Amino acid sequence: MSRRIKRLSLCLAALLLLSVLSGCHGSRGLPAFEIPASFDDGRPIEITFWAKNDTNKTQTTIYNRAIEGFEKRYPNVHVSIRLYTDYGKIYNDVITNISTGTTPNVCITYPDHIATYLTGSNVVTPLDALFADPAYGFGGSELRFDGPDADEMIGKFLDECLIGGEHYAVPFMRSTEACYVNVTMLESLGYELPETLTWDFVWEVSDKAAEKDADGVYLANGQKTMIPFIYKSTDNMMIQSLAQRGAGYSTADGEVLLFGEETEKILNDVAAHTATGAFSTFKISSYPGNFLNAGQCLFAIDSTAGATWMGSHAPHADISPDKFVEFETAVLPIPQADPAHPKMISQGPSVCIFNKADPQAVLASWLFVQYLLTDEVQIAYAQTEGYIPVTRKAQESAEYRDYLSRAGEEGELYYDVKIAATKLLLDNIENTFVTPVFNGSASLRDAAGQLIENTAKSVRRKETVDDAYYAKLYDDVRSLYRLDQLGGRGAAAGRETFGPLPATSVCLLSGIAAVWIAMGAFLLADRLRKKKSARK
Repeated sequence: MSRRIKRLSLCLAALLLLSVLSGCHGSRGLPAFEIPASFDDGRPIEITFWAKNDTNKTQTTIYNRAIEGFEKRYPNVHVSIRLYTDYGKIYNDVITNISTGTTPNVCITYPDHIATYLTGSNVVTPLDALFADPAYGFGGSELRFDGPDADEMIGKFLDECLIGGEHYAVPFMRSTEACYVNVTMLESLGYELPETLTWDFVWEVSDKAAEKDADGVYLANGQKTMIPFIYKSTDNMMIQSLAQRGAGYSTADGEVLLFGEETEKILNDVAAHTATGAFSTFKISSYPGNFLNAGQCLFAIDSTAGATWMGSHAPHADISPDKFVEFETAVLPIPQADPAHPKMISQGPSVCIFNKADPQAVLASWLFVQYLLTDEVQIAYAQTEGYIPVTRKAQESAEYRDYLSRAGEEGELYYDVKIAATKLLLDNIENTFVTPVFNGSASLRDAAGQLIENTAKSVRRKETVDDAYYAKLYDDVRSLYRLDQLGGRGAAAGRETFGPLPATSVCLLSGIAAVWIAMGAFLLADRLRKKKSARK
């Protein structure tokens, strides 16, 4: 290679490496947020708020009133709301917008999703410093509204927003799962409703309710349609069942423990009772409330936040009025493996703040988030469904206690099933738990539910469900959710650990590869030049 070609190749390689590394530097994103000394109310500030409602116009009204109330207190801030009907769509849009730097300022989401957002540097604003700020933190001296103090936040719910030892969100509302029971049908089968449901009891009664006469009519309801036990969220079903058995699901650092012996036992129960016609899921059969309200389901498990869709007089429903059947509805905690030590999942939306180049916009976003924690917003939103407020301040207020005391009064506001679902969670806050959050935990959650869905579908298709089936199922689900591509020790045993290479490492390796490719191209060009010269 001539000296001229060598110099040229080295210069181009160096330039290429610098461009790659500078591109990596740019991908680091924004500088870390620092709290301004004071809030600037002398210029306009625009913030966007992505929220989710349950196709409930009352919830939309509450959001709009919250925005109106906040803007009255901070006239230079304008909040634009974008409503979604699905958390998954919010998640997908945020992921897309991270790459273009167009994330919202404030977003209702889940910690599992935030863990994925955090793979980008300084994308989500850490909140601990804001919590403690004497001027603008919880109970801050400069707040223009009566928000909760730090000790008025319910610590168990606030801790659910910890990721890697740092708070990246605040809870907005909390719910759990409940079992909505047709007590009238249960008693017609010769059973009494126990104080605590167990899995053995639910499976036994469900099998009984699946019995038919010679004409294919179900003895329990006199209809041609009956699914005794329907579970809406099968990921929660698997996660809670494992927790109740003291079995592994994952560790805090992302080690997957899902594919174990206890999981197979749970799936064996699912298979056995799907085979009798006693069990199905939302994804297979549709919404459990529709079957419950039509007298075609005995045990319907769904979120307490869906309570207004449950019962003979449910104010929200997707079936026509003539399909409703009159029955007594009980609202109980989900079935337990050990009634003396109940365990149920804590769930519900949290709110995160995205970092922006303008620190004043981030501070305004934090002020708005705190406004969502005021009694006015918390109590109003909690009354729309079986949610509970996330502040002790709201829960202990005279207004909220009055609301809870009026169960069964006329009107949707005091719907007795909804208030019963609310009280269920209030009475069991200390029995709730959450799963570890890490990059990949959302995929692991989906995988947990997929195991149950696939097993139930296979039984319905008359496929053989045995040890060989489970081995293949585990492999298929690992592959589907890329759990087998995440590395870590014990991959063959289903103990993968999560964690992609840091962005700087990826960029450096990419730069080195690009340099070698460039140098190889110049070497090839030089050889071709020499061959051409030799032929002349």
